[in-house]
Amino acid sequence: MEWYLVLLLVVVFLVVLQKWWTGWFGYCDSQADMRGKTVIITGANTGIGKATALELARRHARVILACRSKVKAESARNDIIKASGNTDVIVKEVDMSRLASVRTFAEEICREEPRLDVLINNAGMAGPSKKCMTEDGLELTFATNHFSHFLLTNLLLDLLKKSSPSRIVNVSSMAHRWGKVDFDNLCAEKWYHEGRAYFDSKLMNILFTRELHKRLAGTGVTVNVLHPGTVRSELLRSAHWFVKMVFGLIMPPFLKTPYQGAQCSIYCAVSEEMSRVSGQYVCDCRIQDPSKQGMDDGTAKKLWDISERLTGLTL
Repeated sequence: MEWYLVLLLVVVFLVVLQKWWTGWFGYCDSQADMRGKTVIITGANTGIGKATALELARRHARVILACRSKVKAESARNDIIKASGNTDVIVKEVDMSRLASVRTFAEEICREEPRLDVLINNAGMAGPSKKCMTEDGLELTFATNHFSHFLLTNLLLDLLKKSSPSRIVNVSSMAHRWGKVDFDNLCAEKWYHEGRAYFDSKLMNILFTRELHKRLAGTGVTVNVLHPGTVRSELLRSAHWFVKMVFGLIMPPFLKTPYQGAQCSIYCAVSEEMSRVSGQYVCDCRIQDPSKQGMDDGTAKKLWDISERLTGLTL
């Protein structure tokens, strides 16, 4: 075979691999204006969250950046204001690994904000190489990626219902396809592996969305969950050094930019065609089927009941 044909095949293979890994790039082409609407985005000081916040600020929304680091959030706020011209960008501190912090944040929002039109549960992390437990007795990855957003969403539901039609957007990952909910190990009681913890927590996002959709019937509040693609972000800041090296040195050509990764979140938050859609899994601005385990209603209901107990929501 001629050398140039070999080169062509290699290029085609790499392009296909890149598209498979990141997801075929979808773009939110909605021109919807968000003037008069309030949006909360967790983890909005960097990556996908910051890119999403910038776009919604450009659409004239009141954007609340819910972040753990006030210093980083203020820096992001300044960048967003400068780029969008919208000064209605608010910083609120919340540590999504601490349930007490989530409760304090939710209380402030309900006390200070007359409405909430969109809640984007974006904050997330890939687990550290060693098991780390929170002050609430929860494994850190599960606490940050699932339990905190479960609690926050439920605490803000009354305000979302009051503001209907409103939307909840949960950021998951295609990694949920490799996850499994082990109800005997939700707090890493038996074993811990950082990759499995991440995969399982992303599956929990899918199942949480499925059960919440049923409970929101007739309220005017929709909830959807999405895979943003594999994005260059700070998601792996707590991961094993080898994983960070691979994604930092080898994978960048195969990763989406934060702007590209934010498109699906923006689409779910603003597009007219999603205004009446609920309970769906969205990838590249298209509705797709999640994994088989992500459509298990029995597991979704059981996870909800256990999450209520572990977050103290039923107390």
